[in-house]
Amino acid sequence: MAEVSEIDPSVPPSGTGCAECLDAGGWWVHLRRCAACGHVGCCDSSPGQHRSAHFRETGHPVMTSFEPGESWFYDFRSGESLDGPSLAPPESRPEGQPSPGPAGAVPTDWLQRIHR
Repeated sequence: MAEVSEIDPSVPPSGTGCAECLDAGGWWVHLRRCAACGHVGCCDSSPGQHRSAHFRETGHPVMTSFEPGESWFYDFRSGESLDGPSLAPPESRPEGQPSPGPAGAVPTDWLQRIHR
């Protein structure tokens, strides 16, 4: 079970997309937000798997979806979903931003390139 110190509801997200993908000219399937520091990274289906990499690099175990209409939390240590508090806004990527995204960067054969 996540401890209170592992979730900081006051920290806003780091941006509207995966910074590592954006810096490298990459793309993502879905976005995830670190519940401790707000880092936005791509999901494990995405080529970069940057949210999992963030956990390995920082030890921040709890993430939440950064997709519109989703409010679940996940603990990397236990592999289980959990309940969490409302986090500082925004709670998701902009609704006009596509998933997968970002617009213009997703290859036409993206389904063949994802991790399953």
